[in-house]
Amino acid sequence: MMAKVKTNIGNDFCPQALFLYGTKQEDGQPHFGLFCWFGYFDSPEGLGVMACIGEEKQTKDLIRKNGVFSANLVSEELLPLADYYGCTYGRNVSDKMKRLPKVEWGEVLDVPTISDSPVSFELEVKKTIPMGGGSDIFLCLIRNVTKDERLLDTSVPFAERLLQAAPVLASGEETYSSVDGRYLGKWGEPMKSLPDAKE
Repeated sequence: MMAKVKTNIGNDFCPQALFLYGTKQEDGQPHFGLFCWFGYFDSPEGLGVMACIGEEKQTKDLIRKNGVFSANLVSEELLPLADYYGCTYGRNVSDKMKRLPKVEWGEVLDVPTISDSPVSFELEVKKTIPMGGGSDIFLCLIRNVTKDERLLDTSVPFAERLLQAAPVLASGEETYSSVDGRYLGKWGEPMKSLPDAKE
């Protein structure tokens, strides 16, 4: 049996999937931000999600204003763009949304979703819980889900379909990992592969 020792409070070795939250700006254009504090709950109204956003951000402002947003699972293919959104502070960079993914609008809610994301949720905020220090938890009902049709083929084992979805995990020490344990870079590195990226 291995020994366990007391350590600092943290969630290393408990990785979470990355999501790009999509909201609509006042001018009708899509806006995206990168987040990973995302979990699920059940309610009499159906399956819901708990989405926590720390600090004040444009994405949070728009979620509060609109009451709806999308959560788009980040695949390895989407990681460079997601990393850019996560490492670029919109309040300091006025043209942050100059880089956009291929956008589709929600089928049920008026939210931008990402065509190339393997799974997209359309979410309606039902309750906001302020946690202090700028963090808020949004309790949301899932109003619609769209998936890459390849993920629906149950003749393919789930583990294989999970590898097809290729979700990116936010692991410890400010790094990204694949679902099968490959190192995908430190925060701020993947975005350097984007066209016109500055070193």
